[in-house]
Amino acid sequence: MKQRRIGIYSGTFNPVHAGHISFALQAISEAKLDHVYFMPERYRRHKVDVAHFAHRVAMIRQAIRPHRKLGLIENSDVTFSVARTLPKLKNQFYGSRLVFLIGSDSLEHLNQWPQVEKLLKSSELVIGIREGDNERVQAWLEALKPQPLKTYLIDSLRPTVSSTKIREALRLDQEIEGILPSVRRYSNRNWLYISLA
Repeated sequence: MKQRRIGIYSGTFNPVHAGHISFALQAISEAKLDHVYFMPERYRRHKVDVAHFAHRVAMIRQAIRPHRKLGLIENSDVTFSVARTLPKLKNQFYGSRLVFLIGSDSLEHLNQWPQVEKLLKSSELVIGIREGDNERVQAWLEALKPQPLKTYLIDSLRPTVSSTKIREALRLDQEIEGILPSVRRYSNRNWLYISLA
């Protein structure tokens, strides 16, 4: 029986945008994944102005609805951690190959994750290359110890889209590339990212 290939896409998703969705769909195609699960983090170190977890989950749920191979995991851990989260994922998807989706901006710091070697020894990586990172990605990959089982490099179809720009556009009620209509509707209905100052 063919081993299932499960993509795990962890992040803040504050908010989810077209770049996230297109990267997940590209990963399914390039890495031959059966499914990609978005796994929003409840709390993100060094980030401010993060919408409540329940709002971010609701926006992801609406954004992935049209795509049958995209799913959602509401992880109880505060942030993704190799020590706590990886065993849960291996148990949940027992017998499947786990493939982790990360943006190239996160790749630079991957070596600093506690116990990252456990993740790299047993997993594959799909790396979405963001604008300006092309030259540095190979050096960051070579610095990983140990090397992941396999690595897929994907040029983002939307390299300039970012959650920061989306939040600013929502705050100013402006149009911008990459904003999902469902996210705009949800954000407006719930008064997210709006400054009253």
